[in-house]
Amino acid sequence: MSKKIGMFNSNDIKIEAKTPLYQGFFKMVRYDFKHKLFAGGWSDTVRREIFERGHAVAVLPYDPDTQEFVLIEQIRIGAMATSDNPWLIEVIAGIIDEGETEADVCCREAEEEAGIVLSQLSKATSYLASPGGTTERIHIFMATTDATSASGIHGLDHESEDIRVHRVAEKDALEWLENGRIDNAATIIALQWFFMHKEVLLKNWSQV
Repeated sequence: MSKKIGMFNSNDIKIEAKTPLYQGFFKMVRYDFKHKLFAGGWSDTVRREIFERGHAVAVLPYDPDTQEFVLIEQIRIGAMATSDNPWLIEVIAGIIDEGETEADVCCREAEEEAGIVLSQLSKATSYLASPGGTTERIHIFMATTDATSASGIHGLDHESEDIRVHRVAEKDALEWLENGRIDNAATIIALQWFFMHKEVLLKNWSQV
């Protein structure tokens, strides 16, 4: 019989050192730590470099009247290594700056990246982006919007953003999920959550 799942917590880790390696817009930190072992006792010192970029939100705007999502398209240089097309179809997203709430970021990024206004913002879930190498947690939201107002090219010049807005029918988004056209985590998770919870979500929105 396997031991109890979740038998350890943060108290079962001893941080021996945190060493800054790089400080720019983001930062890299080296952690030296020991942790309790499943078989008992403690590990030797483990050394890991961790990318610390803060935490982020991602929001999936949906128009119940037109049954469309508002998604965006932009270049992601990190996709070049494994993709023939590094212009990705994504949900609206952004980093949470100091003093901002998650809802603040959703609304700000919706305006900056797509020129739309959100309403009926609903928290869906959150997840760790890649906990073996970064501390980042991404918070996923659903929201309603008027998709007929979504068009054009957006983004902030000082952030070198070049973002094209798309109105995407539900059936097309589902097809893109299934054929791999959409292959970035936040967008996959947001769309899958929507389709899993659509009936309850639309019912809750209709009652507001």
